[in-house]
Amino acid sequence: MFNEILGLFSAIFTFSLVLLIYRFFGRSGLFVWIGFSTVVANLQVVKTVELLSMTATLGNVMYGTAFLVTDILSEKYGKKEAQKAVWLGFFTLISLTIVMQIALLFKPHASDFAQPALETIFGLLPRIAFGSLLAFVISQSLDVHLFHWFKKKFPRDSQLWIRNNGSTMISQLIDTFVFTSIAFLGVFPLHDWIQIFMTTYVLKWIVAMLDTPFVYFAKKISPKYTE
Repeated sequence: MFNEILGLFSAIFTFSLVLLIYRFFGRSGLFVWIGFSTVVANLQVVKTVELLSMTATLGNVMYGTAFLVTDILSEKYGKKEAQKAVWLGFFTLISLTIVMQIALLFKPHASDFAQPALETIFGLLPRIAFGSLLAFVISQSLDVHLFHWFKKKFPRDSQLWIRNNGSTMISQLIDTFVFTSIAFLGVFPLHDWIQIFMTTYVLKWIVAMLDTPFVYFAKKISPKYTE
């Protein structure tokens, strides 16, 4: 149960950080978090763990915060600002990929110890990054559009949970399929890929449920700095 307890703590702690950065830095803080979460999630996803007796990749909580951020932006600042955040995350990830591939090309000094570790992590990054880039743009853009579609159907403040969960759970399903197909099909046996896909989506579904109270908290927050 250690991983499950740690995962729950990680989700609550990470979502709380999103609220803190929004409280102190406002909308700009949310844009910064999008870039940060995109990079960190794509580093964490290299690691596989066991959760709920199933094989899963890390990064689901951190990646889920990107959906939390775009939902907050959609709710409080509108569709245009949320879509801007999506493109910011896309730019951040593709920049990381290119910069680190250039870094790996440098011939290391005889005393260097970091090259093998960097190759282990960032040598896998191009395929993972491509899958993540495509999944990110598709799913996040879909999330923004779905959020506003749900908002027209369920406009009341008490129905915010429908907008948040409805848009996130549908877009996360598409995200999971696109990413796991590109990143892991052919790398792992088909049975393992199916398990990773199912486990990853179940975890993202749980993360989406957990972030709901934080959307309500964010709606009540008045940022210290406003733009």
